[in-house]
Amino acid sequence: MNLRYGVQNPANTIALSGRASAAASASAAVSTSISASTTTAASTATATPTELDPGPPDAAKPVVTRSSALSLEAKHALGALLPLLDDPRLRDLTIQVVRGSVRIWVDRGNQMQELNGWRAPPSAVRALAVALISAGGRHIDELTPCADVRLGNGIRVHAILPPASVGGAAISIRVPRQEAMSFAALAHPGFCTMRQKNVLEHAVASKRNLLITGSTGSGKTTVLASLIDLVPSAERVITIEDVAELRLTHDHWVALEARQANLEGAGALSLERLLREALRMRPDRIVLGECRGAELLILLSALNTGHDGGAGTLHASSLHDVPARLEALGALGGLGPQALARQVSAAIHLVIHLERDQTGQHRLAALGRFAIQDDVLCIEEVV
Repeated sequence: MNLRYGVQNPANTIALSGRASAAASASAAVSTSISASTTTAASTATATPTELDPGPPDAAKPVVTRSSALSLEAKHALGALLPLLDDPRLRDLTIQVVRGSVRIWVDRGNQMQELNGWRAPPSAVRALAVALISAGGRHIDELTPCADVRLGNGIRVHAILPPASVGGAAISIRVPRQEAMSFAALAHPGFCTMRQKNVLEHAVASKRNLLITGSTGSGKTTVLASLIDLVPSAERVITIEDVAELRLTHDHWVALEARQANLEGAGALSLERLLREALRMRPDRIVLGECRGAELLILLSALNTGHDGGAGTLHASSLHDVPARLEALGALGGLGPQALARQVSAAIHLVIHLERDQTGQHRLAALGRFAIQDDVLCIEEVV
């Protein structure tokens, strides 16, 4: 199989060729060759400072690119996308088939913007999805059409194939910051007030349990990592994630990552299972990357039985939507609203809600604490 596609602008020609070689009981391996006259500019572009981006790295320091941590298989699969991944401004990259044509969108810290001029057959996107998932050690096909993998130093790749993706294959790539961001660099006046900064520092120092909320792309993972790095180095921190994205500089840190079942349906490691294992690892602080199901109940139980200083994240559109989101997750684990209200109000001491505006600016929108009114969980804004 030989696939080629390129942009229509002759000054910026990007070609991709792939050769898929079949192997018994193995997915196809895609080999890519790239020629691009102007994509180098994307990898050397100067970042515009935003709330979660303090600007370009110090010229005296060697520039470490995201692609430098990738395996050869992942680099080979990504091909022409490597310069995009090395753009320090990049946050998200999506590739999808729309009405039979390939569309590529990027988020460089403000809004999703389309890269115009790309041409490719739908089969090229499918081949790329298979190759990227394979590079992450997992398998994707029509029988298992969805998969998540981690590549390199925290690059998260999600792929979905037809028939689950009706229009054609779709790939979503979320990239981390090239360097971990300290809390001191994060907590500037555009992001939070001095009073909010002091509240957060005191909460970490006094081992308060934190819940960081916000919509997709609001900066939950970045803020969580910067706060956990404030934990004293003598304390043992265990993080649990579906796909490992947290990048800490803490000296006493153990990272656990969930795992999907193999082709035989064995070997799965759920967040719930990993959380149970973490409780046996002498943790000082337990961090759950994202609360999304029954594992929330185990986390609440742990936080209510002496494991203080823990943290987690939760998707929520606003601070006052958080109780309803928790009630929905509690229902998945068979916990009623009244029991959930008692568990949450006792376990979580501070809610940190983040927002991202239309210009891409991030900010700490509100701090809150849980309360119970008429046996119903509610939240009060504190700062």
